[in-house]
Amino acid sequence: MTIQTSTSWTTAMRRGLISGASASVLSTVALALLGKQTAGSAYAPTNAVSHWIFGDEAARHDEPSLRYTLTGYLIHHASATFWAVLLERLMGRRLDQSSNAATLAASTAASAVACFTDYQLTPRRLHPGYEKRLSTPSLALVYGAFGVGLALGARLCRRD
Repeated sequence: MTIQTSTSWTTAMRRGLISGASASVLSTVALALLGKQTAGSAYAPTNAVSHWIFGDEAARHDEPSLRYTLTGYLIHHASATFWAVLLERLMGRRLDQSSNAATLAASTAASAVACFTDYQLTPRRLHPGYEKRLSTPSLALVYGAFGVGLALGARLCRRD
């Protein structure tokens, strides 16, 4: 008899779409609030994400636009979904049996791994981009909001 320690890809994808959306929205709200406070633009941090496609001009753009803001948000949302699916795939069965506090701990750990991967394991060209417009303490708050969003989505998937 084989003991399964991870969730199926199908379940992980289904749940990851929900928790990824939650993490994406919550962290984008944090990006907007912190961007307004530290960069003078609520759109600048999200615009900066689109530097993957448009280069540094995206990181300098302060106004909302389909080109930079929508593209930046879609990249950010896809990344959030990726991390949420991975969390569900690797930790889904444990999250099924976890308390709110344990879910938040697992989600915070996933957010920390995402941050480490974003800034230590990927080439500079593929960094998120919002670090060009936000301070280091603001980045910590964004990743914190991301972790909370993952946890909220995970708990939402498991409510009766």
